[in-house]
Amino acid sequence: MELFGVVNASPDSLNEDSIVDGPASAARRAASLLADGADAFDLGGQGSTFKASQRSEAEEWASLSAVLPTLAATGRPVSVDTWRPSLMRRALDSGASWINAAEGLQDDEMLAVAAEFDCPVVAPFLSGPDPLNLAVVRDRDPMATVLEFFEHTIGRARRFGVERNLVLDPGTGFAPHDWPWEERFVYQRLIYSQVDRLRIFGLPLYIALPWKETDQHAELLDIVVRRQPEYGRAHYPARIRAAEAAA
Repeated sequence: MELFGVVNASPDSLNEDSIVDGPASAARRAASLLADGADAFDLGGQGSTFKASQRSEAEEWASLSAVLPTLAATGRPVSVDTWRPSLMRRALDSGASWINAAEGLQDDEMLAVAAEFDCPVVAPFLSGPDPLNLAVVRDRDPMATVLEFFEHTIGRARRFGVERNLVLDPGTGFAPHDWPWEERFVYQRLIYSQVDRLRIFGLPLYIALPWKETDQHAELLDIVVRRQPEYGRAHYPARIRAAEAAA
């Protein structure tokens, strides 16, 4: 599995170890991630949890542009995680090489950027406020909803000629954010256990890997590494490499 080490240029990240505030701290974070087994970097300038404050485009770009050249200078791939197409274009012009489309490729302008740069595009499943209620998780098949979402998203990408560049992310990193953890754990275990159903699309997979140190998070990580997705997003790459070796 190729690992994208997480670099957060936003102070709102739940993982403080991933936060950088300029070129010097970005260089230290990059060196640490690479030493621990990362292959690339995923850079964000806007917190993606429901607790994160909404930053202006100028604020988000100021944070990204301060550290993006440092990461790009390593020669490793850099993905930028944003929902703003105009900012994504600026990032790709400034050294980023992957799109991590936080808006789930639901914006035609983001698809146009993907077509313009012809680069890999991480397409995450968006759970929204709560399209999957608790009854669906308990009594039905949540992966069916994920599959339906990707059928729609891939169809949209096909219109822009970028379907071949998509990398599918089932989007379980934070979703559904407002459920109790025990319910989220059940949901994530269901999705991870059935992630191979996404292979029907013939596209590589990208998983935001668990980083908290609990028995349940360790169980989720073990499920993922045994299914061998092509790409993972990791706060602590060394833990992932250890889990892979154990599996």
